[in-house]
Amino acid sequence: MGPSSNQDQTISNNRKFPQNEQNIRSGPEVIPVSKSRQAAPQVLAVGAKNLLLLSYGCTIGFSTILLPALQKAEPEIDVTLDEITWISSLNLILVPVGCLGSGLISGYLGRRKTMMILNAPFIAAWIMYYYSYNSSMLFCALAMTGLTGGLLEAPVLTYVAEVTQPHLRGMLSATSTMSVILGIFIQMLAGSLTTWRVVALVNMIFPILCFVLLCLIPESPHWLIEKGRMKEALKALRWLRGWVPADHVREEYNTVCESIQKPQQLEAAGGERAWRHYTNRTFWVPFFLVSWAFLVGHFGGMTPLQTFAVSVFGELHAPIEQFKATVFMGAAELLGTLSCVILIHFTGKRIIALSSILSTTVCFSIAALYGNLIQRGLVMGEDYSWIPTYALIGAAYLSHFGIRLLPWILIGEVFSSQVRSVAAGAVSAFGYACGFVVNKVYLYMKNGMTLAGTFWFYSAVGFVGAIVIYFILPETEGRTLREIQEHYAGTHDLKTRPRKEDLPIKEKWTVSNPIPVVDDVESKL
Repeated sequence: MGPSSNQDQTISNNRKFPQNEQNIRSGPEVIPVSKSRQAAPQVLAVGAKNLLLLSYGCTIGFSTILLPALQKAEPEIDVTLDEITWISSLNLILVPVGCLGSGLISGYLGRRKTMMILNAPFIAAWIMYYYSYNSSMLFCALAMTGLTGGLLEAPVLTYVAEVTQPHLRGMLSATSTMSVILGIFIQMLAGSLTTWRVVALVNMIFPILCFVLLCLIPESPHWLIEKGRMKEALKALRWLRGWVPADHVREEYNTVCESIQKPQQLEAAGGERAWRHYTNRTFWVPFFLVSWAFLVGHFGGMTPLQTFAVSVFGELHAPIEQFKATVFMGAAELLGTLSCVILIHFTGKRIIALSSILSTTVCFSIAALYGNLIQRGLVMGEDYSWIPTYALIGAAYLSHFGIRLLPWILIGEVFSSQVRSVAAGAVSAFGYACGFVVNKVYLYMKNGMTLAGTFWFYSAVGFVGAIVIYFILPETEGRTLREIQEHYAGTHDLKTRPRKEDLPIKEKWTVSNPIPVVDDVESKL
């Protein structure tokens, strides 16, 4: 037996379930734990990290109450028109910059520690907002929130995938976007009750509370095992599965250890470099899937509609006041997100994604057709204005019911452990870049193509997007991370959702994510 084999055997022995310790002995048959007890710690862990996303949502919604105050006849801070445009977009431009470093930092420090540290710049930004007396201080606060929003992408998305069980992962992942939208709504509500400076002070409550709760939850067991901290990983896994004895997580723990051990053995034996993981199909195929979902979600029309809702409802002669229509649209977004969180466990991702894209496309087509009829004088602007109004509010609900949440859910589960952190940061940066571009070109498109023509473009993107999604999106709901990675390696096919009787068997693979076995052809490319 050569040195390589001895090294592999040493790694294997170090990462087996530590049965020699007194409190981890094999005992009698393990007593099943109730589903509610298993789910409770996972909900608590995801809820703690969602507070960080809620804080980020507050930074996005804060501009909604800040800009009107700066545009008053006698504002507290004198700003030019050019400065106002930067205040409305500076944080969005910087989010992709933060995303690029997000994966590297969370991979080095750990998911939980990274999230804990990122609460500090949010608190500093709110303090800076409160004491701002010129536009430069506002720019600094905006830049801080934008970069922090990018840096939090990888840890929050990978953490939920690595600590949750397959049957809960989709539903709990979907709460991420809901938390951001809730943060935006909190700003709108608070801004109607008090001044923006007071709101800035109140907003500090959320990152402080988030930091405290993050101190009470464990680190990702998967990350701990990667770093060789085996006892801490076992303790974390016991906590996450319902504060159970070690015997309850024996099989899952060994499976996770095996999944981490295999790629390390391959790298040690073959001298494989880290960058080679980014040349395999297990990286670029899911990267294309998530990128395409982002592109369809933004260029399908909802991002510019959300940004320019007031003017859009005005041009369509909405039967209700423009700002009220915008509020109804925001409520529809929140309701759609909540519906996705509740139903995704029962329907799976494919049904929700395809129905969301196609129905949103129909809604924009209805609004576009109505705009064409107005241009040709076939209908009066006020006669049937409720049709496009309801169609666009319906689009807000239907898009957030599926396609707007889909890429954020997929990020945490389609990438292998070797690339997950970096891939999550990079693809999130692409998503924010899409949002920035589609908002930037909206006014030019509307002036050159008319509002109806712009809506037809969004409908066309949705139609093509649905066709592509139909062929490239596997059903990952209820699947283990191992099965998902084997699918992208070409050794397993996820055609349908797993049968209900198969789910208990899959639970022992809950957070496992081994490097998939690839065929000889791919390994030689």
